[in-house]
Amino acid sequence: MALELTDANFQTSVLDSDKLTVVDFWAEWCGPCRAIGPVIEELSKEYDGKINVGKVNVDHNPNLSVEYGITSIPAILFIKGGNVVDKQIGAVPKSVLDKKIQANL
Repeated sequence: MALELTDANFQTSVLDSDKLTVVDFWAEWCGPCRAIGPVIEELSKEYDGKINVGKVNVDHNPNLSVEYGITSIPAILFIKGGNVVDKQIGAVPKSVLDKKIQANL
């Protein structure tokens, strides 16, 4: 199950983690976000224990959206060691996200 990431827990859950974290910036009203949601959940199960997977609701956490320059959603950031190492804007097939995860493990 993907973690619910917020302005309050982002530092400890993502930036302080030694694992790769896949962060899905989304909103309930966003059709493509709802389409990619099940893919994010699948990845969280498949990579359980190897990486962290979380979701940031942009409507509830505007500070994170501004800090990471999120202007389009879904926006998926790959964060490792406190830095963004890759990103994907828009809904894409699972295989695209899989390749990005493998490249950054």
